[in-house]
Amino acid sequence: MAQVGGRNRAMSWVAGLFCAGVIVALLWLAMPMGPLLIEYAGDTLRAIVPGER
Repeated sequence: MAQVGGRNRAMSWVAGLFCAGVIVALLWLAMPMGPLLIEYAGDTLRAIVPGER
């Protein structure tokens, strides 16, 4: 990987860990919506696919 002038490797690690932490926190907060999203997708697919009800 090429080094960009003026960049500190330690600071980039800290920023990367911070970004990863934010992503993990957002996923943690979104977890309760998982079952509802799956139910909504299933109901939508059942409504548009012709077949048994």
